[in-house]
Amino acid sequence: MSLFLDKMAGGPRKILVTGHFGSGKTEFSVSLSFALSKLMRDTRCSAGIGAAAASGSITLKESKLALADLDIENPYFRSRERQDDLRAAGVSVYSDPFGGRNGSELQTIDARILAPIEDEDTRIIIDTGGDRSGAMILNQFSRHFHDDYQLLSVVNCNRPGTDTVEKAAEQIKAAEEATGLKFTGLISNAHFIRFTTPEDVIAGYEFTKQVGEVTGLPVLCACAMESVVAELEAMKSRSDAAIDPCMEVFPIGMYMRDTYLDKQVLMSGAPGVSKEPSP
Repeated sequence: MSLFLDKMAGGPRKILVTGHFGSGKTEFSVSLSFALSKLMRDTRCSAGIGAAAASGSITLKESKLALADLDIENPYFRSRERQDDLRAAGVSVYSDPFGGRNGSELQTIDARILAPIEDEDTRIIIDTGGDRSGAMILNQFSRHFHDDYQLLSVVNCNRPGTDTVEKAAEQIKAAEEATGLKFTGLISNAHFIRFTTPEDVIAGYEFTKQVGEVTGLPVLCACAMESVVAELEAMKSRSDAAIDPCMEVFPIGMYMRDTYLDKQVLMSGAPGVSKEPSP
């Protein structure tokens, strides 16, 4: 059983995700949405929620799942661009009044976002801007959060804004001051895209633990691509491996990479769009 997914599925139903520019928070938000939607489908395919719970599997406390894209600052990676796949997986997607289809980089927020936030039967993941100004958008909805939220900071030690423990801790402090909300956990997401090695993931996790010591926040998991997850799990079984046996690995996809690179090709005027993104 995944303790991390257990917390995401059974903890406070409003899951707020932030992270500094380039941290990978949108990939994490989308990957988490797909992971929770799979739990939802597995529950429905079983004899019922009661039977699934009795068998020891993780189940969602709610019957519906939603992802809200509130990141109006970052024009590069936008979770709303995967809305067709997400909806096909049973995830309702909320973004701007045009449903993310007007092509505008400067988005406004759809007022319908209040529906899943207020609906007790919906578990919602909210993808927001990561710096102080980006996180401030949560102020519009803070009266709806009360104590019923999980606020996660995605930490990537390979980005200039969070490449030292002090910078990462300051980013977290600034977001708390801007929103009046308190973080509940850290997500380690150190990567070099397709060049990521198990050692990179481990180093990022150790870095994030240091951030946790400074901020007093727990490190909930370390993100890794599927191709690296198996290697990390194998390393845990070796007594000579330099890996924390308590490190929980969360498989993360590359759902946003294609859309971003395709967009860059179109903007450059290139004659075609590559289906295989480069590293």
